[in-house]
Amino acid sequence: MQSYPANAAILVEEMVAAAAAEPHRAVAFQGAPGANSHIAVGEAFPDGLPLPCFGFEDAIDAVRSGAADCALIPIENSLHGRVADMHFLLPESGLVITGEHFLPIRHCLLGTGSLAEVTEAMSHPQALGQCRHWLRARGIRAIPYADTAAAAAEVVAMGAPRHLAALAPKLAAEIYGLPLIEEAVADEESNTTRFVALALEAPNEIAPGPYMTTLMFAVKNVPAALFKALGGFATNGVNMTKLESYQRGGAFQATEFYADIEGHPDDRAVARALEELAFYSRWVRILGTYPQARRRGD
Repeated sequence: MQSYPANAAILVEEMVAAAAAEPHRAVAFQGAPGANSHIAVGEAFPDGLPLPCFGFEDAIDAVRSGAADCALIPIENSLHGRVADMHFLLPESGLVITGEHFLPIRHCLLGTGSLAEVTEAMSHPQALGQCRHWLRARGIRAIPYADTAAAAAEVVAMGAPRHLAALAPKLAAEIYGLPLIEEAVADEESNTTRFVALALEAPNEIAPGPYMTTLMFAVKNVPAALFKALGGFATNGVNMTKLESYQRGGAFQATEFYADIEGHPDDRAVARALEELAFYSRWVRILGTYPQARRRGD
């Protein structure tokens, strides 16, 4: 059964109770209190009530059930790429992307031993992947765990042996009382995660642009279909900042694409590009249009 360590579960219960009293302020996130997603919620929604959820599906369900007004979910990291499963969960969720947030990631090594004594580090696979060179260079074995902050809570629950550390944000050290061994652990200082906000419906009014639009599509099974489908973005001067392909099922035939473009569907150039995309595609689905949190290319 999925669960948090006991020391984290107590705080989770308190946060869940606070969010239940004011669900219109609740912002669901995946992870234990002290996780990077918790930090991101505090930055993106300073007046919100963070609602911790064990898994991404749980955070999405919290929005669909009305337990939370929205969810803030990590979708990609500058070092480790896309967050597993999110591009499949997004179109199936029925939710709309209403915003984005960029969080600089500053992992810390937490534990009671010295750096020389640590032989194992526990954390979420994404965090371990972002620090794999740093850990390998120091002979520290990576131990996958469900969440960064929950890993810190688990190390404490295990009695904090000196050889075992957690790779987690500094906030987790403060919450669970685990000493800092090393700060700013990462393979690159530019380590950044992009989050998207998900809600049941798009707002009636969107804040001023510039805008991003996120969409998914599947091209027709004809020669050069992808080339022709994307041609409209080039000829209409619409910048596509991301394009990824995905396979569903085991046939290796039905390829779907996830894309981020700059602009609003009401923009004349974007509308023409989307019309051309639709002509060469079996289906096109817009997942959301929202203000850019960071200008692309900056």
